[in-house]
Amino acid sequence: MTNTGVTMRGTMSAGSLGGAVAPARGSWFRRLAVQTANYSGRPVTFSAAVFIVILWGITGPVFNYSDTWQLVINTGTTIVTFLMVFLIQATQNRDTAAIQLKLDELILAAKKASNKLIAVEELDDEELEELKRQIRALGNRSDKRSMADA
Repeated sequence: MTNTGVTMRGTMSAGSLGGAVAPARGSWFRRLAVQTANYSGRPVTFSAAVFIVILWGITGPVFNYSDTWQLVINTGTTIVTFLMVFLIQATQNRDTAAIQLKLDELILAAKKASNKLIAVEELDDEELEELKRQIRALGNRSDKRSMADA
């Protein structure tokens, strides 16, 4: 149970188990980003990209390695790269937010965990460094106690 009284336990999505990911709900951009990330990470997609580059290379002599021939691959790869950056970043932002929520739930569920870590991603760099030092110190004390008990 969380503080809201909602039980968080239940069935996991196929994506959580490493299986097929259910289609994303929501905006068209989110669906596009998730589907693009799913397709672009597959071996067949990589193989298609390699095939296109090989085909382009083979056609070099036909076009006398002209500037236009070079411009075709340069333009194509630049456009694809430019668009993929935004789609991948959107997917990464969503995944990071989901992971943070899962970690927050684990922190809330752990009896000895400090709730001050719930929104740790909101801290500035100096605060993160200080927190890191505090956690290392706690870890060192815990290690010393474990060695003493052994």
